[in-house]
Amino acid sequence: MAVRFRDVTSHDLDSVLALNNAAGPTILPLGAAALRDLYDQACYFRVAEVDGHVAGFLVALNQDAAYDSPNFRWFAQRYPRFVYIDRIVVARGQRGLGLGRVFYADVTSYAETRSPVLTCEVFLEPRDDVSLLFHGTSGFVEVGQQVMPANDRRVALLAKTLCSYPFVADTYLQVNGGHLPDLPWLREREHVQQGAAPGTRLAGGA
Repeated sequence: MAVRFRDVTSHDLDSVLALNNAAGPTILPLGAAALRDLYDQACYFRVAEVDGHVAGFLVALNQDAAYDSPNFRWFAQRYPRFVYIDRIVVARGQRGLGLGRVFYADVTSYAETRSPVLTCEVFLEPRDDVSLLFHGTSGFVEVGQQVMPANDRRVALLAKTLCSYPFVADTYLQVNGGHLPDLPWLREREHVQQGAAPGTRLAGGA
């Protein structure tokens, strides 16, 4: 079995949409236009391939996104700088391989050089104990709750403090014009819209 994590491309969006809408009640369904908007706004958008087929994805946005999600707005009203995990999906037949853990390790590595906090939400109605346990053991804590107006479902708002960020900010961001060093491992997970000019970053990424 060959497993590969890589940046999403526009050619993956049909597969991503199918995965999202087959995920079940803990993931809100999307239309093609809404997914394209996420693709355009994301600061981080990666897929997992298993034997050459897209088996999962994670999409995240930062505080500069113009994203009309009540959960994103909740964090935007309280945190001046953050990375928000909008959704993570792993195909049913590929669960249990640890893809979710790898995605979260990867997005944490991305976020901790750019933000003091990583955020997300988990449904409480219906209660998603698998996701709550996963996030709790990954260092997230509940910082609030709200009822989503579109579907009247309660969610827990979760945040994870990224302890490495103060060092990065003091050493680089505050003395280097707000930019990180130009290193391949820092560049590779910065979502770049396909067809954009070289060096173009979306959603205010560093």
